[in-house]
Amino acid sequence: MASTKQSKSSRFFFKDFLKLIRLQNLFIVLLAQFMAAYFLVDAHDTIFGYFSDLNLWLLIGSTLLITAAGYIINDYYDVKIDLINKPDRVLVGNSFKRRVALLLHSVFNLVAVAIGFALSYTIGLINLIATFCLWLYSNQLKRLPLIGNLMVAILTGISIALVGVYYGKNEVLVNTYALFSMGITLIREIVKDMEDLKGDSTHGCKTLPIIWGYRKTKHFLYLISFLFVASLFYLATLLGNPILIYYFLFISPIFIFFIYTLYRADTIKAYLFLSNYCKIIMLSGILSMIFF
Repeated sequence: MASTKQSKSSRFFFKDFLKLIRLQNLFIVLLAQFMAAYFLVDAHDTIFGYFSDLNLWLLIGSTLLITAAGYIINDYYDVKIDLINKPDRVLVGNSFKRRVALLLHSVFNLVAVAIGFALSYTIGLINLIATFCLWLYSNQLKRLPLIGNLMVAILTGISIALVGVYYGKNEVLVNTYALFSMGITLIREIVKDMEDLKGDSTHGCKTLPIIWGYRKTKHFLYLISFLFVASLFYLATLLGNPILIYYFLFISPIFIFFIYTLYRADTIKAYLFLSNYCKIIMLSGILSMIFF
């Protein structure tokens, strides 16, 4: 009987651990980096060359560890806010003691930075800066208007750009996708702030929806969505790449639907839908790498 209870407890602990590190988001990061290496960089002759490239997997592993550590430290600092916004998903302090969360965050970051320096001084330095930025974001910047959103967006773009840095090939094309990821992430982060307004305002955060209200924040999202799509078309034209142009034409109606839904959104459920919708756009962008 005791062993059965222990087995169930272990399963619940593992399940909560996967929730804590956002397994589905980590899978998107892994997919983005591997597909960028395989479809955009063209460093090996066959797919086996990428699967057997230990250094590529170390690069991806270090990125996943930093990302997971970022989620953990974010949950660590946001316990009080999350108890208001999403009380059923609070793990730090319930499934995981606070000191355990801090230990996991520290170990993940140390291993990731060590891997980075083992690959190259540049990768190691980028990893080190990323770990500090994610801590600073969780501790202070996410409570400020726009700067925290920009920090997460830039770090997301860098996670893809790292592949071009590592291989030193096709960096313009890789960076175009990095810009795509950065833009979608910025939009999604602001939408998430609209979703979390109640808890954020209760604990003194100064996010855009709090200082501007929903209406002005929506207008800002309309603007950056337009600039985002326009800049992608400009880059695609500059690169003379018809595949990119066709893809960005394809996502234009998707963005129109996003704007329409955002215009009508007035509930937490609607903003949650828009946040997940941004994930779908991100995933579609990653899958478009197949055509290169």
